[in-house]
Amino acid sequence: MDMLRGERIAEADLTDWRKLAQGLHARFLVDDFGAGARFVVAVGEAGDVLGHHPRVSIGRGYVDLELVTADAIYRDDEGTEHVVEWVTQQDVDLARRITEIAADQGLDADPASVSEVELGLDTTSSATIAPVWAALLTGSADSQGRGSPSDEVRDATARVPNLWFGDAEEHETPGQRFHVEVYVAPEAVDRRIAAAVAAGGTVVDDSNAPSLTVVADQDGNKGVVCVDVSAATKG
Repeated sequence: MDMLRGERIAEADLTDWRKLAQGLHARFLVDDFGAGARFVVAVGEAGDVLGHHPRVSIGRGYVDLELVTADAIYRDDEGTEHVVEWVTQQDVDLARRITEIAADQGLDADPASVSEVELGLDTTSSATIAPVWAALLTGSADSQGRGSPSDEVRDATARVPNLWFGDAEEHETPGQRFHVEVYVAPEAVDRRIAAAVAAGGTVVDDSNAPSLTVVADQDGNKGVVCVDVSAATKG
């Protein structure tokens, strides 16, 4: 099934859901664990009908869901097909059904609270070092390039954050190579950055804001606040 570009996701107008990194994310608020469990059962039954299911996490007062297709088809500029992890129409269809289930059960969504963390490592030799990080993070070097046409490391069970590799100059002065990327909902980005600044952080690069805003701590360590602007619902 073809992956959906950002504008197609935005056109779907999924009020309860936000596109973060590869998938659609939602948080629904529940009174207690039993309510969360009943909601998840209903979501599972809906997934059975569509032959597709979300990743689920139940916490105190909430149920978090992520929808992503493990074998979406991406076509590069040369027309070559790649199997990737990304949002497809089946994710959109199930997201709509889950929103209906939540409404039926009287559950409210909290889209501004969703978040996804990834790791970034700048390097000149991702193909060489990726197997090491794949083995360290997931226990298998086969996680290199899983669900991605790049050397990105992804764990099939999502136990650890994805690790992607950025470009670095061959003779760049040694400095911070690892950084954390925090994906947030569009309506949450200003509050997230403001909170980091209030805690002592500094915005060091907002030239690509709101898509990417680089924040440094007092020691100069950098993190990036990310928003998928292309998939944001208009209006």
